[in-house]
Amino acid sequence: MAMPREPVLIRSIQFGLVAILFGTWWFVTQSSQKLMLLLPRPELVWREMQLLWSSGRLWAAATITVTEIVKAYVIAVVAGILVGFLVTRSKNLVRIFEPMLAGMFAIPLTLFFPLFVVFFGIGPDSKIAYAATYSFFPIALNTIAGFSSVDELYLRAVRSMGASSIQQFRHVYLPGALPVTLTGLRIGFFICIASVLGGETLAAAAGVGKSIALSAELMETARLYAWIAFVVLASVVLNLLALAAETRSERE
Repeated sequence: MAMPREPVLIRSIQFGLVAILFGTWWFVTQSSQKLMLLLPRPELVWREMQLLWSSGRLWAAATITVTEIVKAYVIAVVAGILVGFLVTRSKNLVRIFEPMLAGMFAIPLTLFFPLFVVFFGIGPDSKIAYAATYSFFPIALNTIAGFSSVDELYLRAVRSMGASSIQQFRHVYLPGALPVTLTGLRIGFFICIASVLGGETLAAAAGVGKSIALSAELMETARLYAWIAFVVLASVVLNLLALAAETRSERE
C-alpha cells in the first residue's frame, strides 16, 4: 500500500534540510582551519561520540540525568493534573487561578534557580525541584483547559442516569479532556528535560548537563558537540514518540 504523497514530501524536505546542515558543516570545517576551535570537524565529533558510548561515560551521566527527569516529571504530572482538576470544579476557581498560573508560567524561573540551590543544595534534589516546578505549569494549565472544555450537556446526561463521580470522571471528563491534557503533558515533559539539563549546567556535581558545561570550560569542543549531539538525538526521538502517541489518542 502506497504512502500518501504529502507525508513523503514532508519527510523528504526534513531529511533534505538535515543533509544541507551537515553538508554545510563539513564544507565550512574543511575550507577554514580557523574555525576548528569553535566548530570541530564532523568526524572528530563522531569519534568523541563513539568514545563516550564505549567508555561508559555517557551511561553514567545519563543515568543521573534520566533519574532526575523521571522524578521531577512524576511530581509535576501528579501535582499538575490534581490541581488542574480541582480548579475546574468551580468556574470561580478557574477565573481566579488560571490567570495566576499563566502569569507565573510567563516568569523565567531560571531567575529563581539559585534559590533552589540554596534550599536543596547542589545535588540532584535542586534539579528535581526546579524541573518539577517549571513543568508543573503547562500541565496544570492544559488540564484546566481540557476539563473546562467538557460539554455540560454530557455531564447532565450521565448525571440524569445516576452516574457516580468516578463514572463521570472516567466516561466523560477524561475522554473529553484527554487530547488537551496530553498536549500539556508533552510540553511539560520537554520543559522538564530542558530544566534538568539547564540546572545541571549551572550547578551540579554530575550529569549530562554538568558534562556539557565541563567540556565547554576545558574548551574540548569536539566532546562538547558530542554531548550536545546525544541530547539532540534523544530529544528528537522522544518528541516523535510523544507526537505519535498524541496523534493516536486524538484519532481514537
